[in-house]
Amino acid sequence: MTGVPRQGQALAGVVFASVAVAAAAGAGTPLLALYRSTWDFALWQLTAAFSIYACTLLATLLVAGSLSDHLGRRPVLLGALGLMILASCLFLIDDGIEWVLVARALQGVATGAATSTFTAAIIELSSARRRPLMTVVTSAAPIGGLALGAVLTGASLDVVADSTRFVFALLIVSFVIGILAVHAARETSACVPGAIASLRPQLMVPHPARPVFAAVAPLVAAGWMFSGLFLGLGPTFDHVILGVDSGAGNGAFVALQPAAAALFGIPFARRPARRAASLGALLMLAGAALAVAGLLTAQLALVAIGAIVGGAGQGAGFGSSLRLLGDAADSTDRGGLFSAAYLVAYTAYGLPVLVAGWAADNFDLRIVLLVYGTVVAALSVWALTGLLLHRRRPWHRTAERVRR
Repeated sequence: MTGVPRQGQALAGVVFASVAVAAAAGAGTPLLALYRSTWDFALWQLTAAFSIYACTLLATLLVAGSLSDHLGRRPVLLGALGLMILASCLFLIDDGIEWVLVARALQGVATGAATSTFTAAIIELSSARRRPLMTVVTSAAPIGGLALGAVLTGASLDVVADSTRFVFALLIVSFVIGILAVHAARETSACVPGAIASLRPQLMVPHPARPVFAAVAPLVAAGWMFSGLFLGLGPTFDHVILGVDSGAGNGAFVALQPAAAALFGIPFARRPARRAASLGALLMLAGAALAVAGLLTAQLALVAIGAIVGGAGQGAGFGSSLRLLGDAADSTDRGGLFSAAYLVAYTAYGLPVLVAGWAADNFDLRIVLLVYGTVVAALSVWALTGLLLHRRRPWHRTAERVRR
């Protein structure tokens, strides 16, 4: 009996570690604005520092996204948390944009290896009764972690003399706690041959899950692209357009959308997954329209409302997408499938921000934001249309027949 409470504590520790990994990425967002004002580099370099994280993350997902299906969950998570500690130590050097770029790149590699593995491990460590809720928790953890990191860093900029060292010292302690939790958790995936072959870049979507994946991919992309708007471009437009100048205000503002996604996503776990996904697409469409309207008219309150509404849509849409995908996979291919979902997510999170950063140096910022918001809205409509067209299709029954 003592093993059950111990594994429950280990599961809580693994969830905590997944939040800490995402918080490390979110912590860099308010710092990038500070670094730009201190070191006076171009806007494209700021968005490059943001996007290099997503680029290395994507490369790692392509190469190592299904590695934990072969080596087991624990070895991959332990290695990723160790790499996060190294990246945090590089942030402590803090004397040039070059070190920041290297640290962000290492964060991306570690997050790419850990994110889908955390999702698979948490679901597999959960009981059958709690699995639907924990699936939504895994979707909220990376989004909520981004918000937590941004708020923590933004607040520390106003109250701590050396905020960078304060924040990343806390994160290093968090990663050590995560290592202990992962070590204590039981292994949930058997070690099977093919680890080296799995490193060949590929998108792992098992045949039974392909109809589900095709339907939810635009919704995943819309939500994470909307997060990128605030976490990647927020430090620029909140100052230039909305007049937000304090570190705490900047951190709170850029964290508003991912915080809403994390908080509002959990209640949707009680709704049928496909219905929650459709509602998420509607909320994403409304949130994008409100946020862009607020940016074009320089109304902070309207942008904030759009961030909350769209954030709720991302939380509902991403959590329900993972539920639909999780039901269409088993432990032999779940890591690779979640890796494909996060590949879509982080492509939408990083690449559009990089393009928008270049465009903002050459065109009016408001025009760039209008185009950006229009793409998010179009993806939301695409997702909603796909979900409604497929609402009568028995995805999971089909998946079971293919497996047999």
